[in-house]
Amino acid sequence: MAESWANYGIDLHLDLAGTRVRAGLEAGLRDAVRSGRLAPGTRLPSSRDLAADLRIARNTVADAYGQLVAEGWLTATTGSGTWVAERHVATPGPRSTKDTAPGQPRFDLRAGAPASTAFDRRHWLTAARAALNAAPDDVLGYPDPRGLAELRTALAGYLARARGVITSPENIVICAGFAHGLALICRVLAERGAKAVAIEAYGHQAHRSLIAAQRLAPVPLPVDASGATPAEAVLAQAGAVVLTPAHQFPLGMTLAPRRRTAFVDWAARNGGLIIEDDYDGEFRYDRQPVGALQALAPEHVVYAGTASKSLAPGLRLGWLAAPAGLADAVIAAKEGSGAHGSVLDQLTLARLITSGGYDRQIRQARLSYRRRRDRLIGALSQRAPGVRLAGIAAGLHAVADLPRGYDEAEIVARAASHGVSVDGLSDYAAVKRDVHAALVIGYGRPAEHAFSTAVSRLCAALAECRRD
Repeated sequence: MAESWANYGIDLHLDLAGTRVRAGLEAGLRDAVRSGRLAPGTRLPSSRDLAADLRIARNTVADAYGQLVAEGWLTATTGSGTWVAERHVATPGPRSTKDTAPGQPRFDLRAGAPASTAFDRRHWLTAARAALNAAPDDVLGYPDPRGLAELRTALAGYLARARGVITSPENIVICAGFAHGLALICRVLAERGAKAVAIEAYGHQAHRSLIAAQRLAPVPLPVDASGATPAEAVLAQAGAVVLTPAHQFPLGMTLAPRRRTAFVDWAARNGGLIIEDDYDGEFRYDRQPVGALQALAPEHVVYAGTASKSLAPGLRLGWLAAPAGLADAVIAAKEGSGAHGSVLDQLTLARLITSGGYDRQIRQARLSYRRRRDRLIGALSQRAPGVRLAGIAAGLHAVADLPRGYDEAEIVARAASHGVSVDGLSDYAAVKRDVHAALVIGYGRPAEHAFSTAVSRLCAALAECRRD
């Protein structure tokens, strides 16, 4: 039944039907205070009077008042009654339009993520069920700051076999993706007195910002056709360097062998650190994947990998294979941050790796993305013949170098008008001047049924901006 607290001149409506009476009374009073129907300072009727008005037991009202006093909604003074507590009510700010802006592009060809539909939920659930059934009870306790031992052991074997990484389970730290791992390393570097970190002049702005947030200067490292350049003037300022040697992001080249040697020599001579971001090292289409740089100097390289491209970014599972002299400091930084991942997800990934399911996922994804890459190449060669694709030997994106006369910003805007999100190369440049016009086209994000339409619409935008 619905009762009105009309006897006391207060517009309070309580729906007590079908609920426990006390819970219904508490909920109604909270809502009245929260909405302002009961203003701060309002004196409430005595428990006896309210109980009589609502035809419920007095103890029920007294208990409800007591609960709301404990929660801070009401205040009570012996002999003076019960009152609505004074409280600060925040004024709502403007609503974010990030995810709800009208005209949001329907097709996403930005780089950096796989197709969400490619995540095999059935295999993940099977691995989760098997891992949880076999797990001892103590696994569900407070986690080891390094990460679950089963996952670190599985990763040590997998990384040695698939990427040539030389490490042990004791030197692996589980983190919530590359950005989290980079933040931990930068915190350690800052504590050890480093002032700057060299990072490729083309890459994620978020990574440069993350380095700066740890009070380290992100110093741009030139990139040419052979990959990152070991520029002495830049490296002289830095205590560490962040590289994407297997597949430079976003330009797509592999770091040349002589450059690999040069960076390792710099680290050995100067006690420097190389942070290897192996974000999509398993996805190579023209030959076997290039082995990790870490194998050349395990004592000077932190190898960083994630499941973001191979499985799904939302899992927030990454790993660092750190040198023995750095691992303890990284673990301490992680403990200090209070960030620990889900033990259940770590158990599941460990099971997926040891059962062979992770390798199968990599093989299937590699075949699927190679087919998408080939469709992108074919469509652009037919409908935008002046556009040259680069960085197509590996990964989940390609760089479309635009002919002279094309305006990068105009094409990005025109693509958006066709319902397609795509990034310009300038979005990834640390220094905006002298950046040649190009698009960074990701072919991982769209669902399979939408990929051809997305590429077709991008080609239409390119055709409309053609300069003949």
